[in-house]
Amino acid sequence: MKKLLNIATVLIAFISLSAMAVAVGEFKFEKETHDFGTIPFNKPASYEFVFNNTGDAPIIVSEVAPSCGCSVADFSKAPIKPGDSGKIKVTYNAATKGPFTKSFTVKSNTKTPVKTLTVKGNVE
Repeated sequence: MKKLLNIATVLIAFISLSAMAVAVGEFKFEKETHDFGTIPFNKPASYEFVFNNTGDAPIIVSEVAPSCGCSVADFSKAPIKPGDSGKIKVTYNAATKGPFTKSFTVKSNTKTPVKTLTVKGNVE
């Protein structure tokens, strides 16, 4: 009887833990790197990274941090529902001539909470 009670306790614990599985959102970006090619000196260049929420819960982007002060990011603070898409617009201020590679660190409540997006190109 004691053995049966132990088995039942373990079974109930397992079922309880399984029921606690948390639904999370997940990013699926169309692309994570954008090449501007050649852009003119002193003219900002922008690009919109588009993503879909392929998870089971809304995505909330909490921060998009550029790798330097020469770049900025704009994004919606509203939750992105499962199946919906969102955009992160990044802008690079082309104030220095030559090749460049800049990254943007995206922080969110997704399964992968930190994602890096990259832009690159050459300023003439």
